[in-house]
Amino acid sequence: MLNGLHSRKKLQLLLGLLTGICFGFLLQKGEVTSYGVIIGQLLLTDLTVVRIMLTAAATGMIGIHLLRSLGLVTLHPKAGSVGMSVVGGLIFGAGFGLLGYCPGTLVGALGSGSLDAASGVLGTLLGTGLFAAAYPRLVGGILKRGDFGDLTLPGLLGVNQWIVVIPLAALIVLLLIWTG
Repeated sequence: MLNGLHSRKKLQLLLGLLTGICFGFLLQKGEVTSYGVIIGQLLLTDLTVVRIMLTAAATGMIGIHLLRSLGLVTLHPKAGSVGMSVVGGLIFGAGFGLLGYCPGTLVGALGSGSLDAASGVLGTLLGTGLFAAAYPRLVGGILKRGDFGDLTLPGLLGVNQWIVVIPLAALIVLLLIWTG
């Protein structure tokens, strides 16, 4: 099934929709679509969001590298740069600070009936359109600054991915225990 998935666009869309619905449900159950929880995260008084993100990062990291080791998936890291990271971080941070939602929690909050999230979705769509319009001018300039290609941490260190994954996952677990 995995090998034939690349050519089956409608199945990809259906799987994406189902995954998104599950993701939104889990965000809602984890209470991270609550404005108060998000603002508490920004004020460093409620670590619910960071704990959920760290759990997802550790689980995803172990899972994807296990699938890779079993030959079930191939990784295709996208090229990056310092410019892309700075511009993306500033846009994300400004939206997060102004709205009190990140993109995932924004859509989850909208799905749970939060009216303030509706204005956030409209703002996100407007911002996406503006960025898309400016992209041709940005791509050759600031977005290319500090280009580091498709480098990964194991690639940078020249080691097997498990030499990075296992200690990093252990560090995340310790951080989760410490913040619990």
